[in-house]
Order: sequence, then C-alpha cells, then structure tokens
Amino acid sequence: MSVKVWLVGAGPGDPELLTLKAVKALNQADIVMIDDLVNPAVLEHCPDARIVPVGKRGGCRSTPQAFIHRLMLRYARQGKCVVRLKGGDPCIFGRGSEEADWLTTHGIEVEMVNGITAGLAGATNCGIPLTLRGVARGVTLVTAHTQDDSSLNWPALAQSGTTLVVYMGVAKLPEVRDSLLAGGMRADMPVAMIENASLPHQRECRSTLAGMQQAAHDFQLKSPAILVIGEVAAQQQVRGCSQFVAATPEPVWAQG
Repeated sequence: MSVKVWLVGAGPGDPELLTLKAVKALNQADIVMIDDLVNPAVLEHCPDARIVPVGKRGGCRSTPQAFIHRLMLRYARQGKCVVRLKGGDPCIFGRGSEEADWLTTHGIEVEMVNGITAGLAGATNCGIPLTLRGVARGVTLVTAHTQDDSSLNWPALAQSGTTLVVYMGVAKLPEVRDSLLAGGMRADMPVAMIENASLPHQRECRSTLAGMQQAAHDFQLKSPAILVIGEVAAQQQVRGCSQFVAATPEPVWAQG
C-alpha cells in the first residue's frame, strides 16, 4: 500500500473558501494534524478522524517543528491517512515545502493541496484588488518575521511598483514603516491593515504609510493581520464585507 501525507491549505478562515480537493483529502483522513489558525468548522469534513493540534503562534507556546515531522512520519508508517492541515496555503509562509522535503527524504509520498492565502482573501473582502491595470503591475508577498532575524531588501520593495502584502507584521509596524520610508516610498502611500481575514469579525483600518503605526494603535489592531501597502489600498471596489470604507489619505476605520 502506498503511504502518503496530504499537506492541505485550509484557506484564511472562511470555511466556504475550502477547495473541493481539500474536502476530498479530509474525507479520507484518519489523522488530521491541525494548525491554530484553521477554522474548526472545516473539521466537519473529517468527523471520524483523530484531530491532533500542532499549532505554532508567535509569542505563544508552539509545537516544535521537529516533533511535527516525527509525528507525521510515525502515523504515515502506521498506514494512516494523514492530513497536515494548515491555515492559508501550505507554501506561503506555511513551511509546506520544508515538511514535504523532510517526508520525501524519509520515503513518504506527499501531495500538496493549495489553499487561498489570507492576503488575497482579506484584500478582496475589503474591495482591494492586489493588481490593477495602470495602478499596480504586480504583487509581492513578504513576511516581516524571519527565523534568523535577517532583513528584507526594503529599498527594492519600496521602488518595486508592486502592491506589498506583509504577513506577520503587526509587531513590526515601526520597522516596516521606517524601512519603506528610508527606501523612498511616499509617506502618503495608502495602507490597509486587515485583521482576521475572511472571518465574520474581519476588521480593517485604512491609513497611510507614515501614519499606520498610530492608526493601528488607535484601532487596537491585533494579530493575525496582514498589511496591504500600495496605491490599490485606496480602492473600494465590489467586496465581501457589508460596509465600505471611504478612500482617503487620512486614517478611516470600519468594521466589516
């Protein structure tokens, strides 16, 4: 019998954004190893599976990655159908490729199932197109938190002409702001800070690059949240939230 582990993206939180392929994998699962940011509602697709929490959250007690590797391997070698269920997409700041490499090195077949990432879903729910003809020629996804505390090439990002979507940036707002300003980005560049992307309690805070730290403080922005930085953050197109936020260079807050 072929032994395989599924690395599945559960999407940003809204259970209706789960893909059909993810549902298929969950239906087959004996073991589901679940991250903290996965909405428990998606577990209705695997009612008979054993659920194993293996969450990793910044500033909280986290499951060591080496332990997660060994646990996946142990269950797979027992002939179990294992689903490693991750928030968002497994390969966008989700260690999916690391886990896939480790498993294949140990003789375990891996199948990756993409999920919608929070940056895309959160922006869409706020009416923000991450790319827009004549406004944003591309989108760059970055994380403000690195394992080795290395720094991004902020000047290149500031001058890229692309929309920047920053993950894990709430605790590093001053660094993000100062680095982009030093790199030449305009102080009045529109910014959207989006908390709990795609969930019913998603909130958004619109501001500017120079003013985003104070705006986030007044708004009491909390993790998990993503930052959308670029001209498109002033847009207010058709969206998933019930309210619109007026496009303005000054901070405006709304609850979606």
